[in-house]
Amino acid sequence: MTTNNDMYNADELEAPAWLNEQFFQDALIQYLKEPNLKVTEAKMSPASAKGDHYASVMFRAIVEYSTQKRKCSKSLIIKTMPEVQGKKKDFLADSHIFETEIIMYTQVLPKFEAILREAGEEIKFCGTCVYYSLEPREVMIFEDLVPQGYQVIRNRDLTMDELRAAMEKLAKWHAVSHKVLKEQPILFDKLKYDLATLPGFLEDDFLTSGLPNFIDMLGQNESLRDYCKYFEPMRNKLLNLWADIIHEYRENRQENTYYVLCHGDFHMKNMMFKGNDCMLLDFQLSYVGCMSNDVQYAKYMLFSAEDRKDKCDELIYHYFDVFAKTLKKIGCELKKHSLVEFRRQMFDRRNTEFMLLTTFLPIFNSMRMGHDPGTVLENAGCRAELFANKDYRNELEYLLPRMLHSGYFEAPTK
Repeated sequence: MTTNNDMYNADELEAPAWLNEQFFQDALIQYLKEPNLKVTEAKMSPASAKGDHYASVMFRAIVEYSTQKRKCSKSLIIKTMPEVQGKKKDFLADSHIFETEIIMYTQVLPKFEAILREAGEEIKFCGTCVYYSLEPREVMIFEDLVPQGYQVIRNRDLTMDELRAAMEKLAKWHAVSHKVLKEQPILFDKLKYDLATLPGFLEDDFLTSGLPNFIDMLGQNESLRDYCKYFEPMRNKLLNLWADIIHEYRENRQENTYYVLCHGDFHMKNMMFKGNDCMLLDFQLSYVGCMSNDVQYAKYMLFSAEDRKDKCDELIYHYFDVFAKTLKKIGCELKKHSLVEFRRQMFDRRNTEFMLLTTFLPIFNSMRMGHDPGTVLENAGCRAELFANKDYRNELEYLLPRMLHSGYFEAPTK
């Protein structure tokens, strides 16, 4: 592969030897049901830019092949596990992310789309899975969405129309999953491996150092110093309180809570756009939980700072409006069905917002700027510097007073 090395993740510069013509030939024969198909060439390149993702290794293959009737070319995306020794490989080695994503592509999302089609709405949540395997290695192949006109948004924030499209798709996903969870919960039995269950994740330095770095930064800034007293009591427990919220459905289910299948990692690099149409990507961390989890995640990982300041309420309103209308369309009703109730559920789970604000947002801000997530996650000095970022501190000048005035700090959270 000939590439500009600085633009791509180091482990995606050279495809492994097993990604060869024979591998693609076997996969396409299985997918297209063409026993005489012959692959003549497979041109490999990195599938994504540095900073787009972390929990996998991805390549693009332009595959030339022939059948008895014609010659064809197909662009494919290959997702596999890291083979290079290092923290990334160790971090993902004993995870269940590929099993989760295979179930999502082959069982869950096709069912969601079918339910909506039966209700009169044509929708695609994601691209097509061409091939998958767990043995002898974990690998998935997808049809490339780029030739279909879809692009990952880089080097700018999403427009309001794009944000509305993304939140609308999430709302429809949540509505259908709420119905299925009530009627066929067995479909989600194996989707129990979320972000907080990744091996060693809750003990990783990037998580455990987030809140201490945040508190240190507050103490060094006169205009923010008064907020130390609210975050200091969280120092040794916020991480576990956040994990408890993620695991709530399976371990501490609450009555009348809006439980859905959460995407689990709903940020701008996990979606592609064609105009205002949005396709979702990366379902390796999908799990059943309160639907506020995805919405709060979107607030900090999808919205820009300006969106959080000026458009957040409008976007959440639009999301819930689509959610409610979709439930009605597919014949499912909620108890205590109201935006007020949903906002109460978000407020009750505000530890998620504290975690996102203090630990995830500084790192994701750096990824928005194209920084290598591996470097950020693995380098303590680099992470500490993120908290001194002027734009981040300026946003806290607005967000922390808003939390104070909304009662976020008044009483212990659940």
